[in-house]
Amino acid sequence: MINPNYRLLVVSTSTIYGSGYLEYIREEVIDFLKTDELLFIPFARPSGISHDDYTQNVVNALEPFGIKVSGLHTYNDPKEAVRNAKAIFIGGGNTFLLLKTLYELGLVDVIREVVANGVPYMGSSAGSNMTGLTIGTTNDMPIVYPPSFNALQFLPFNINPHYLDPDPNSTHKGETRETRINEFHKFNSQSVIGLREGSWLRVENGEIELKGTLKARIFKPNEDAIEVESGKLSATIYS
Repeated sequence: MINPNYRLLVVSTSTIYGSGYLEYIREEVIDFLKTDELLFIPFARPSGISHDDYTQNVVNALEPFGIKVSGLHTYNDPKEAVRNAKAIFIGGGNTFLLLKTLYELGLVDVIREVVANGVPYMGSSAGSNMTGLTIGTTNDMPIVYPPSFNALQFLPFNINPHYLDPDPNSTHKGETRETRINEFHKFNSQSVIGLREGSWLRVENGEIELKGTLKARIFKPNEDAIEVESGKLSATIYS
């Protein structure tokens, strides 16, 4: 069962080809958040971007639409800032760095607490990885070592954002994304949802809805992967 208090927006990516930062999903974000204040957690730092510059990207994308954005790194007491947040957004970047920082600052349990009390949580890429049981299906390099791979565990499965299908015309002989996930399932039992670019999950009232124009790919141990259409996801699909 998914906590009926959870309000989650689990986004594969913040930017799609030909679109600006959060532009393609902006209307969904505004409708989901239903607030004029957003606490942004910039710790994943894509490409090593500074916390200030990363936060400014979110400011530029959302403040023209009436949502005031502040970066968690600017607060003297990060735990208190999370407890007082009207809504939380964790952006993409390196999942290992993100989770390590959350543990170091003692924020994992605090974020779990406020989201369980109904504070909206939006994640993109690495921030979406955080919603699953572990970060074991991230696409990132382990540039640092968090004390645990356990994530925020809002969802009873793992996320694989930026899911890529094999290119039948490619001459590349390295592992496909599906191969990597099959390797994961040799040692782990939870399902994995592969979210393609431009797709997202919206979680409210204990239900999960796949949104966007593309299907998602569901992986379970010792079973063939299946494709699911946009719409409400039955628990039997991912349990």
